[in-house]
Amino acid sequence: MRNDVDSKGTLPSPARRHFFHIMSSAAGALALPALTKPAKARITTLHGTGCFLRGTRILAPQGAERVENLAIGDCVITARGESKPIKWIGGRRFSQGLSAQWPDDVHPIRVARSALADNVPHSDLYLSPLHALFIDGVLIPVKDLVNGVSITRAMPEDHQDIEYFHIELEAHEVILAEAAPVETLLVTDGRERFTNFVEFERLYGRETAPAMVPYAPVAGYRRGRDHLVALLRLGVSQVIDVRDPVQIAYDRILARAAAAHLDA
Repeated sequence: MRNDVDSKGTLPSPARRHFFHIMSSAAGALALPALTKPAKARITTLHGTGCFLRGTRILAPQGAERVENLAIGDCVITARGESKPIKWIGGRRFSQGLSAQWPDDVHPIRVARSALADNVPHSDLYLSPLHALFIDGVLIPVKDLVNGVSITRAMPEDHQDIEYFHIELEAHEVILAEAAPVETLLVTDGRERFTNFVEFERLYGRETAPAMVPYAPVAGYRRGRDHLVALLRLGVSQVIDVRDPVQIAYDRILARAAAAHLDA
């Protein structure tokens, strides 16, 4: 926690922390998700899709089930309160080998227990960087909410390799993982990013359906320009609030973490 407090022992202001977060992202990651309309949401690389880390519990009609124990045909509960069957589950495994550190686009991000609201999530939730949370009516990649306090890059202690899973339904939906609202697989340009993509073709043949329409607007930062625009919004917001949806969610989540820190 030492790196997350100032000389007075308090957490930095949300605006200051988000400023440094955006500056760091702009300097080191100029190819991140753009603030975009649903029809333009696009995922184009292997690591350009969200996934659940092995062990993540997904809400199903019979209760919470670990994602690796789910199978095609099993049902999950959506944010609409409906039970929907799983069409397919994509998987991908990464081994660290001799590397001392995971690449940023692979390293899991931990959303700490109660980071979003009381008992939401109800246990630490581990997602791949581009997996989107559904917050305030928009989908936000978890990487854009990393604050170094309640949302951080982290690995569970009992994990050596990274094994990711993603759930595909007939349409893009929001489901509950550790009680937090998160997206299902958004199919826009095939499934070759997953190790077992051939399984889908054996079951369903070559994909001929159009790209899925996102469940909600997708907000995030893809290019350096997006980060600069976000910085300008932060500056102007000192006078009049013109923060984007990511900044609003980020500030609220960090303020919640600050309150919990002061109460501890």
